[in-house]
Amino acid sequence: MSAQRPRVFSGIQPSGSTHLGNYLGALRNWTHLQHEMDSVYCIVDMHALTLPKEPGEVAEGTMTMARMLLAVGLDPEVSTIFVQSHVPQHAELGWIVQCLTGFGELRRMTQFKDKSERLGGLNEGDDGSARSNASISAGLFTYPALQAADILLYDTDVVPVGDDQRQHVELTRDVALRINSRFGEGTVVVPEHRIPPAGARVMNLQRPDQKMSKSVGSEAGTIEVLDEPKQIEKKIKRAVTDNDAEVRFDVQNKPGVSNLLSILGGATSTDPESLAASYTQYGPLKVDTATAVIEMLAPIQARFHSLSDADVHDALTIGRNKAHAVANPVMNRIRTAIGLLSTGQ
Repeated sequence: MSAQRPRVFSGIQPSGSTHLGNYLGALRNWTHLQHEMDSVYCIVDMHALTLPKEPGEVAEGTMTMARMLLAVGLDPEVSTIFVQSHVPQHAELGWIVQCLTGFGELRRMTQFKDKSERLGGLNEGDDGSARSNASISAGLFTYPALQAADILLYDTDVVPVGDDQRQHVELTRDVALRINSRFGEGTVVVPEHRIPPAGARVMNLQRPDQKMSKSVGSEAGTIEVLDEPKQIEKKIKRAVTDNDAEVRFDVQNKPGVSNLLSILGGATSTDPESLAASYTQYGPLKVDTATAVIEMLAPIQARFHSLSDADVHDALTIGRNKAHAVANPVMNRIRTAIGLLSTGQ
């Protein structure tokens, strides 16, 4: 890794599937960023354990996600691409950060509130205290502390995330400042939050008022990066539009049409507002959007299917070694600063 360039850290869950919104909104930017900054990309398999998983599910999803990261163009010789659990310092620093983070700070995290509500919510006890549904794990509550450790472990300068993760980066900054105040300036690097360059605004094809997600609506509303061309054509052909038959980019009043223009713009690197002038009917817009998406995804799909398990394991081994080379000295520096007894090694 070059010491001359700022370091960027991003993590991604091993969900096992990647949809068009993931690619146009984030992963494509990662491929550009790796040539501009010291890029550390982590498959956060330990975070995935905060919600119930079947045995083997996380490992399978991790392999699929690693293969996808390579397929979209991340280079293991240029970036650091690795699995969170393969670098044990994540768990070690995660515990230290938990010990330096207040219960109230974690309780204010909106993503915990949202996810716990989906799992049944927090129940009020007889004494007025909040009691968690048994399906809500302690890890779900404390995972922002582990996320902070992920970032701090690599002397990260920049964390490119959207507004939905801004609160977690602010917590990371608060913890970093607290560590430096308590144990000495320079113990950890205080990262900056940065909104990444605007990718295509990709919404659900059936519910264009919501982001594209497998958890929103039916599968018909989500284009997977590995969907067959016929599937992509069918989904876009059936995309929700409206009844006034006017093609214009107007997110508030014409969300479905605007979504198609955004997708076409993302696939062709063209401003969606300017594209609207080329169409007077929805049919041709849908045809061109499907064609552009299929053409954009074809080389990614070909690369994905050409990669062997050995190729993926080799890339992750390279990434693990590169990640460990950074994480180990940072962790040693933190251990020394907070006063843990040295092993003597």
